[in-house]
Amino acid sequence: MALKVESDSITHGERVPEEHAFGTPDGEGKAAAEGGNRSPHLRWSGHPDETQSFAVIVYDPDVPADPSDVNQEDRSLPEDADRADFAHWLLVDIPPHVTELPEGAGSSEIVAGGKPPGETDHGVTGVNSYTDFLAGDPDMGGTYGGYDGPFPPVNDERLHHYHFQVYALDVPSLGLEGEFKLDDVRRAIEGHVLDQGELVGTYTLNAEKL
Repeated sequence: MALKVESDSITHGERVPEEHAFGTPDGEGKAAAEGGNRSPHLRWSGHPDETQSFAVIVYDPDVPADPSDVNQEDRSLPEDADRADFAHWLLVDIPPHVTELPEGAGSSEIVAGGKPPGETDHGVTGVNSYTDFLAGDPDMGGTYGGYDGPFPPVNDERLHHYHFQVYALDVPSLGLEGEFKLDDVRRAIEGHVLDQGELVGTYTLNAEKL
């Protein structure tokens, strides 16, 4: 029986509220970094008795693999363009008695330049993919730890899906530290997953699909 993952902030299969997004429509066919960027509430249940820790992975599998055409006004990103996973939140070593994360546990606003990874009140957080995506941006570049919400390309024809995954693990710690990333977490949990579940939200900034 899979873990049951629920949220008071997000409804499975429906649009992620702008309160939990990084980018929002500007009303003129473009977008701005003006979302609330508040990490949503998550709750899970039904984990095995032998669970020693939990891990949370939030990612978008619909991000264009080639960023060169992202947000270009003279072209659109077709539905069938090659895609890659984009991490929005990595949280590991969550104690086994913690089965709920309140709103704001991973972020409460947009922080230019990011937030540090490491120990939190709920576990250990890694860095999300905004670290790489915004590298070199003079205003926004930096290390993005914790949660940062949806900001898909405005010219993307594909609806983006945000997977909020919870894993029940048979180890108390994955031993990850520093600026660990999505692939690091996936490698670390291999062979240690007792059960898992997920909640999926959607989001787009394409004016034709809003």
